[in-house]
Amino acid sequence: MANRASSAPQLDLFVPALSDIQLRDQRETMERPFFSLSKRKRLTPINYVSPNGSVTVIVKPHQDYGMPTIWDADLLIWAASTLNDMKKRGLNDIPRRLTAKPYELLKAIGRDAGGSDCRQLHDAALRLRNVSITTNLRSKTGEKPENFSWLDKVSVTKRGGEEGGERQYASFTITVSDWFYDAVLEEGALLAIDPAYFTITGGRERWLYRVVRKHAGGAGPNGVVMKFQTLFEKSGAEGTYRRFKFELMKILQKNAIPGFDILLEIGASPEPSVRMVPKTPRPAPEADDKPAATARSIFPHLSDTTLTLVRSSCPGLDVYSVKSDFDAFLANREPPDDYQKAFFGFARQRWQRLAV
Repeated sequence: MANRASSAPQLDLFVPALSDIQLRDQRETMERPFFSLSKRKRLTPINYVSPNGSVTVIVKPHQDYGMPTIWDADLLIWAASTLNDMKKRGLNDIPRRLTAKPYELLKAIGRDAGGSDCRQLHDAALRLRNVSITTNLRSKTGEKPENFSWLDKVSVTKRGGEEGGERQYASFTITVSDWFYDAVLEEGALLAIDPAYFTITGGRERWLYRVVRKHAGGAGPNGVVMKFQTLFEKSGAEGTYRRFKFELMKILQKNAIPGFDILLEIGASPEPSVRMVPKTPRPAPEADDKPAATARSIFPHLSDTTLTLVRSSCPGLDVYSVKSDFDAFLANREPPDDYQKAFFGFARQRWQRLAV
């Protein structure tokens, strides 16, 4: 009994049961190139500028550790989900320092829990700790881009005994950076993700799921469309655009992204595009909720006239990204009398804010 009493206060250092935490990802990082899509060590920096020049992302890997990978980002998904759970439970002082048992953490992100898995988790945390990121993604107008790493501190404790000649990990502690902490706790900053995401083995497929979830998750039955070139720029992938198109075509042929259909679309442009459509129909509304049902069911394609008008009036604007946001905005509202006109007004306002 004495041992239990003395160890009880330490339980406050540990996060809640991870099986009870709903998985969430930080929406601002889901469509921007922050991670390597390959498991091999990457030392080439990422230099990204959005089409309208409003967002920049520079990722410089550490020479010893390399750039964080899309698999390393699983640790950030766990951290975001844990912080969000604390917020939902009404904790007054949500800590930046998070501690968990390696077995529970690995299980939460769909990994095995052997010694090598714990070492890989530790290596991932070190890459997240030692990377240098500079971006204006969350900077206010007039401010300089912020520089940070994902984690400020990483530590592990190991059991005193040894198994198979190797000491076993007992606990795993990370301290998330101020940038990540603020980004996660902001209202509406997170999106739910399918647990099946962690079963995706390919780096490009993992990256594409995050992009599709960000843009098409709240879209209507028509989904959203993005050009191959836009996706290539958002990916930060090494290699040529030609190689990227080849790999993306293979992903489209399999059409195995959880929760979404991804379809090749050939239009007026000589460059191909990807249409991203949610697979699962939205739940049927209650009988007395007809206005909302009508609003959710009307998400028409943009007309050629609207596309031409928006692109000429709002140069550089990611039209289909804005359409996804506009359709999500309309989801539980009365549909506008003139969708095309309302979308143009919405897009114009967005462009003016970005241009400030």
